[in-house]
Amino acid sequence: MRGKSDAGWPELLQRWKAEQNELRQRIVVQPLGELPRYIGGADAAFSGDKRTIYAVAVVYDREEKRIVEVAESVREVIVPYVPGFLSFREGPAILEAVGKLKHEWGVICFDGQGYAHPRRCGVAAHLGITLDRPGVGVAKSRLVGMFEEPEESAGSMSPLMDRGEQIGMVLRTKDRVRPLFVSVGHRVDIESSCRLVMACCTRYRVPEPTRQADIEVAKLKRRYEGREC
Repeated sequence: MRGKSDAGWPELLQRWKAEQNELRQRIVVQPLGELPRYIGGADAAFSGDKRTIYAVAVVYDREEKRIVEVAESVREVIVPYVPGFLSFREGPAILEAVGKLKHEWGVICFDGQGYAHPRRCGVAAHLGITLDRPGVGVAKSRLVGMFEEPEESAGSMSPLMDRGEQIGMVLRTKDRVRPLFVSVGHRVDIESSCRLVMACCTRYRVPEPTRQADIEVAKLKRRYEGREC
């Protein structure tokens, strides 16, 4: 795995910044229209020693409220965690898992930021653009920006602002629970993104595509870590 003390590390970070700045210029913001029945979801986790990444992609059926497909990827971790560059660490494994899906899906939710990122290119934007498919960032915590707390009822929201620009929406999906931070990834707009998240929430705060991806990636990790033990 590359290390932060390696020769050429500062140059690598500059290349990553340049790539993010180039990708953000390619983000397409447009209404999603009618919400699709089948929604993708993706998440990743790391082994205890941080040398292996486990990624899962799922397809969720909104009408039947169930997962219809799960695809997995297990890869060696190439780079360490660097704030603001999560897509370079997790992206290859997530893209591999998404690429294994056979069932159709109309939009994919990522467990992370989209436009709500210091360089406006978080994992949901980076991977959405790479796939050239509609993608939404659904994060459980804020990375950047300021906001006023939404009202306590489900569906309440307030804009997430940074340097005078709205970069996302702070959305409360259930009554009196902590809000989510929703932002555009690619080929959606913020209104469509929030509608999608609310439509995919059932009993839980987190929408089912990313919630189920999180559950499946935990299973995958236990399977491999148990095997190693």
